[in-house]
Amino acid sequence: MTSTVPTASASASGSAEQLSHRRLLMCSAKYFRIDYEINPYMHTDVQPDPAAAVAEHDRIVAAHLAAGRTVEFVEADPMCPDMTYTANAAVVRGDRAVLATLPPERAPETPHYRAWLEANGFDVTDTPYAFSGQGDALACGDLLLAAHGRRTDARVHRVLARHLGYEVVGLRTTSARWYDLDLAVAVIRPGRTLAYNPEALDQPSLRTLRGLGLELIPVRPAEAARFALNLVSDGRTVTMTAGAPHLAADLRAQGLAVVELDTTELRKGGGGIRCTALTLDNPA
Repeated sequence: MTSTVPTASASASGSAEQLSHRRLLMCSAKYFRIDYEINPYMHTDVQPDPAAAVAEHDRIVAAHLAAGRTVEFVEADPMCPDMTYTANAAVVRGDRAVLATLPPERAPETPHYRAWLEANGFDVTDTPYAFSGQGDALACGDLLLAAHGRRTDARVHRVLARHLGYEVVGLRTTSARWYDLDLAVAVIRPGRTLAYNPEALDQPSLRTLRGLGLELIPVRPAEAARFALNLVSDGRTVTMTAGAPHLAADLRAQGLAVVELDTTELRKGGGGIRCTALTLDNPA
């Protein structure tokens, strides 16, 4: 996918002071389990502890609320064990949403997401192409950092640009370990600051990312492997997994409040804090 590289002023102008990730859609972890293996972290013989998974998820919700965010919930379906990873549902901007086209194992989740979004006033668009939702599409001001080549078809980028009005920046990760972009890149301050794992992006993608005119925080691969980049930042408070002390220190040095939480059980499904929350307030 060929993308236009914006200038620094184009990428940051008008969006540097915008806050987002203040309104989130989540889903209970009460039915979370490993019924299939669709990423390198899932193993049906390594099941999460149900009570511990719910407790982890509850602490994430509590942290969002303590940071002043609003959390809304889509009802869990006992037949959809991955619904707690609501970030894969869609990408939302303003009052528009582009629904994901998930792997067949997760396809039963989509009607629930569609119904919730439509009931809450969003104009919902489908795409016929494989698309991992917000997992592979990270809003950064007027840019949308969008992966392709693993769980998202590059043709989705045109759909996202047309329906959401983003300038789409195509990126590609180096292996299935980074099956979704939100394991490799994190938006810290929209339009201003990104964190990324240099080993998780191929060389053309690194050149593209480094040409955006944004401040970049490199993250150690060992910390990225512990899902350090699978975080939620509203530009003031960062909610992230524990076990990434160097990234946490770098973020605090930026003047950000950092909340570190255990995600041991959720990682058994290949997800972390970012995976459990779909952003509903990306500004149009």
